[in-house]
Amino acid sequence: MDVQETVGKTRTFIRTSATLKIIAIAFLVLVLQIPSSMISSLMHERESRRDSVVQEINGKWGWSQTITGPFFTVPFKEYYTDKNKEQKSRIRYFHFLPEQLNITGELTPHIRYRSLYEAVLYTSRLKVSGRFTVPRMEQLTISPEDILWDKALFSIGISDMRGIQEQIAVTWNEATYDVTPGLQTTDIASAGVKTRVPLSPEAGSATFSLQLHLNGSEEIRFIPVAEETVVALRSDWPSPSFNGAFLPVKRTVDEKGFSASWKVLHLNRNFPQVWQDNQYKVNEASFGLKLLITADIYQKSIRISKYALMFIVFTFAAFFFTEIINRKRVHPIQYLLIGLAVTLFYVLLLSISEHLNFDAAYLISAGAITCLITGYSQGILRNKYFTLTIFTVLFILYAYLYIVLQLEDYALLMGALGLFAVLSTVMYITRKVDWYATGVSSKATEEE
Repeated sequence: MDVQETVGKTRTFIRTSATLKIIAIAFLVLVLQIPSSMISSLMHERESRRDSVVQEINGKWGWSQTITGPFFTVPFKEYYTDKNKEQKSRIRYFHFLPEQLNITGELTPHIRYRSLYEAVLYTSRLKVSGRFTVPRMEQLTISPEDILWDKALFSIGISDMRGIQEQIAVTWNEATYDVTPGLQTTDIASAGVKTRVPLSPEAGSATFSLQLHLNGSEEIRFIPVAEETVVALRSDWPSPSFNGAFLPVKRTVDEKGFSASWKVLHLNRNFPQVWQDNQYKVNEASFGLKLLITADIYQKSIRISKYALMFIVFTFAAFFFTEIINRKRVHPIQYLLIGLAVTLFYVLLLSISEHLNFDAAYLISAGAITCLITGYSQGILRNKYFTLTIFTVLFILYAYLYIVLQLEDYALLMGALGLFAVLSTVMYITRKVDWYATGVSSKATEEE
């Protein structure tokens, strides 16, 4: 009899102990991190799939473009003595940059779709003009008679040659020259076009102009190769991201598009106007813009998934405090089902947002999970007051998460304030609870 009484008391303690229930809930929270991790991996997998499809589309249209130049590449002879003490010569190159460079143009964006994914492409029409001055020979450690001015090459770096849509003709003073593909050297740019423009050290200054009609994807950049480089672009794309070494000196962005202009001096970069071979790398001075797709559902879904643990904890806390305050009992299996419903929200959000607007997908997913958990709580506890409380808690949580998602710059602040508010509420509700004397559903147990 004493053994049965002891066993009965032990069972009662296990069923009614708030401490053991907290431990059980903590264990379930840890278990639920497994499906949460799987959902996060699914989001990254879908994002990776999207990126590969976008890369495939971009590769067929044209990659992001970087315009370098124009610049001159001039060959010269260098004499040396070989191991047999015979004097021989070889060809080397020096490069010089323009005094003035002006680039104006327009980007026409295009959206291409494949299956569920979209890629942003563009067509650019650029007018390039400026002025060159043949450098003074004191700037070079080369004998004037060794320079092959008649073989000077007017060069333009274009990172993806597949994007060229029209023939390129260079107007040099009054003369016109057609370009050919391929650069003489890769000292300044890895790909581009060139044309031979004979020079003379006594020629002084000359003006040039040309038109570039290029296809590209997502991003366009420029290298400031002149003593003064001025770039002005406009487009009807409403969400540009200005990046690179220099930001625009003027810009206007609204729902109708953007216009932006840059001005860069040779003093702002870390390479001179004249040098030999590949002494300097110019790519670090590039600047430009990226055409952003603001409704990136995968980035938003991944950001939201980071709050999964908080949602599980808060939802479990609401049920646990109901057990404490209202003397109702919720089985750990029921906690597990509720936790799985919370994690299901993220799968619903991702799958629906691939077909609908993200805001609509969020509303549908949050509404479905709120109704599911609210209805389940009514079924297991049969308490309208508690059911309303659960509905209110879930509504506030999902509304709060949506607000945090919109306020990217204030996400940390909003998160900290939200946690402070929740902790304050919990402390206020439980301020009179005697945790040493508390048992979950002790009244129901005594009746049994």
